[in-house]
Amino acid sequence: MNKTRILVYTEDVLLYAKKIDNANIPVAYPNGLHEAIAGAFPNDNYIVKEANLSNIRETINENTLKDTDVLIWWGHSQHDEVPDDVAALIVSEVQKGMGFIALHSAHFAKPFTRLLGTSGTLSWRHADRERLWVTAPYHPIAKDVPTYFELPEEEMYGEPFDVPSPEDTVFIGWFAGGEVFRSGLTYRRGYGRIFYFQPGHEEYPIFYNETIRLVLRNAVDWACPDIRRDSLDCPHSEETPES
Repeated sequence: MNKTRILVYTEDVLLYAKKIDNANIPVAYPNGLHEAIAGAFPNDNYIVKEANLSNIRETINENTLKDTDVLIWWGHSQHDEVPDDVAALIVSEVQKGMGFIALHSAHFAKPFTRLLGTSGTLSWRHADRERLWVTAPYHPIAKDVPTYFELPEEEMYGEPFDVPSPEDTVFIGWFAGGEVFRSGLTYRRGYGRIFYFQPGHEEYPIFYNETIRLVLRNAVDWACPDIRRDSLDCPHSEETPES
């Protein structure tokens, strides 16, 4: 069986923690976010590679994306620093069939907003308890996920969420403050599958949660392409012979 090839893009949250003098981030992710996210994928079924802003042109380019089945993207404070041409290349590869998973603050990531065509704005507040409900139990991303599960601490994201109507709403999050949020949404653009998943604030060890890791594996398996086009050119159609 061929292994699924995953590329994980994350910002350097440990550097960000030093910049803003936040002691919670290195406690939650002492080795950074990539190690935590990659840990969801056992080596016998997946090949996981790393990309970040400091080497983005070396790790995200035409050659590396052609060797990627699913791109996972976690971004927070450096969305504007992602080069426009790199974002455009990702959009093109998704349209040709590559899977794309946007995590947490990636609702503002250039590839995500360009694929969906909306701003991705929402309301937010720090430090709240979240209960995530499965609202599409038939969906492959919800396979073996309990009816609901809780995160004792998570950043609150609330409606309205400026995204297009999804193909499926797999999860809805409820927060202790009373807000609700469409926390797991699926889309298709061209031949590519897209999943947005809301949990993952950098101050809380969300990506070590086993249910979260199960959702990530399910999402990658669902987003892995069945068809991968070489180009987006319009094929020339020969004249239909007369019957």
